[in-house]
Amino acid sequence: MNKNNYVVIMAGGVGTRFWPFSRTNNPKQFHDVLGTGRTLLQQTADRFEDICPNENIFIVTSTDYIDLIKTQLPFLSDSQILAEPIRRNTAPCVAYACYKIAKQNPDANIVVAPADHIILKEKEFEKRINIALETSAKGDVLVTLGITPTRPDTGYGYIQYDQSETEVKRVKTFREKPNLELAKTFLESGDYVWNAGIFIWTAKAIKNAFSKNSPIVHSIFESGNDIYFTDKETDFINNIYQNCESISIDYAIMEKADNVFTVLGNIGWSDLGTWKSLYEVSDKDEDANVIDGATMLYGVKNSIIKTPKDRLVVIQGLDGYIVAEYDNVLMICEKEQEQFVKNFVADATKKGKEFV
Repeated sequence: MNKNNYVVIMAGGVGTRFWPFSRTNNPKQFHDVLGTGRTLLQQTADRFEDICPNENIFIVTSTDYIDLIKTQLPFLSDSQILAEPIRRNTAPCVAYACYKIAKQNPDANIVVAPADHIILKEKEFEKRINIALETSAKGDVLVTLGITPTRPDTGYGYIQYDQSETEVKRVKTFREKPNLELAKTFLESGDYVWNAGIFIWTAKAIKNAFSKNSPIVHSIFESGNDIYFTDKETDFINNIYQNCESISIDYAIMEKADNVFTVLGNIGWSDLGTWKSLYEVSDKDEDANVIDGATMLYGVKNSIIKTPKDRLVVIQGLDGYIVAEYDNVLMICEKEQEQFVKNFVADATKKGKEFV
């Protein structure tokens, strides 16, 4: 294990598309979504146990979730939990973590990963990450993990890469979420992969990239070099975050940089953004149902049911539905109409904060 390897886990999102299971005060990354006995955050940390030491894992999150993180990952020191006072998308989040790590170890080689993804092929994932780390260690490059697409999905961004015989491909362009016809074209071309939002770079490389492509963000977090790992850090971050633009790392850096590479992988990946994505990666019964709860089902097919285990749920005749109950909310929605979940959340907010 290389002591210069670090992992940054982004765990500040709310995950509203996974409502009512994911709530403002307890988002999906803190839940055992797959019924494995480990939450998504814990599974993400577990994934890196052979890649970096525990003391080199840093979590970036909202101040609201510090206690949840301490409970779920008790090995973390306070300095390993980076609390954002306000949400500013992923560029400030990544900059905060990487500039702080650079202060501790200028030779750091860093993996940045979301806390709420599913990766079913853990060993293959570890192999791909190690290839990426070997690549980033050799020079001033930014590496991203590209997921071999299994279908023309309109919910993911895409990466187009140069064809070559090597395992590491130069990125030609990033493409935003396409319509279905364009997604089909991407698959047919054979040189597109899904953008997993998992990044690998050295501390030097990412600081160079911010300096060149996002100089305001660079100057903000560079100004904290004498403050990171001191008792002044919290006040410093609370003050400077007000000045940070809300922008993704993709827009701020990746789409502008000319030194981006991708390592392709078939790792059983899902970003678990929606109920339908959970349905797709989960084991199904003989009627193509995904069930997590105490149920009695009659003529139910092609549905996902996630309900409290201490409540018996009886359902008859549903085909292609989401039935989800958590705390004080029960949602029943057609699986193919799950885009309405964001509308449900907006309307539930008007009912009271206790429902979101």
